[in-house]
Amino acid sequence: MRKIYVIGIGAGDPDHLTLQAAKAIGRTDVFFLLDKGETKASMIELREQLMKAYGRPGKRVAEGRDPDRDRTPSDYEGTVTDWRHRRSEITETLIAENLRDDQIGAFLVWGDPALYDSTIAILDEILERGQTLFEYEVIPGISSISALAAKHRVGLNRVGQPFQVTTGRRLAEGWPDGVDDVVVMLDAQQAFTAHPDAEIYWGAYVGTPDEILRSGTVADVADEIKEVRSDARERHGWIMDTYLLRRRS
Repeated sequence: MRKIYVIGIGAGDPDHLTLQAAKAIGRTDVFFLLDKGETKASMIELREQLMKAYGRPGKRVAEGRDPDRDRTPSDYEGTVTDWRHRRSEITETLIAENLRDDQIGAFLVWGDPALYDSTIAILDEILERGQTLFEYEVIPGISSISALAAKHRVGLNRVGQPFQVTTGRRLAEGWPDGVDDVVVMLDAQQAFTAHPDAEIYWGAYVGTPDEILRSGTVADVADEIKEVRSDARERHGWIMDTYLLRRRS
């Protein structure tokens, strides 16, 4: 039966790759890539660099076009569900047409596959349809959250206290109950500005040569973060940023 690896490759630094991930890349016959367009070419470049460094001779790459989706929908969950379904159809075609029953395929996933990534859900949807069969294994990677905390030399939680991982869309609805430390991803709204007294540890493109880090009280650094974020997004055509927001004790 076909086998597929879902390999976490870290937050952007090639040195984030684990030994387990490097070995899995070396066993892979076919790598699957979904091209997000020229604006995110650097995300493809890292994958290509890792395939060249650790891949076996004779490996192949099967590419598909990642479907577009509305980034500001009125029905967020419905829009994401539809996008994942279209993505699963493209992915299933790539697997069926490019991976033989005796071969190993792999998806190289930015960060960690278990955190804000759709690959696992998409493979499960394909298996539920029952037309294209395979087994798969998930190999963890260093997430952008772990990389952010390391770069700022800060712990994600305080002694005896929980922390929560959420999105900018959720933070915009209000600070989560029961926690004083919140890690925020996917924040196009820059929802941190509603909490001027909190401490923020912010990073964009963490682990890459384009890495940007800022920290301080939100009231002091919010304008600077908004400015550098806007400039970086315009320069690269996309941005991947994460931050820890911390209420003072």
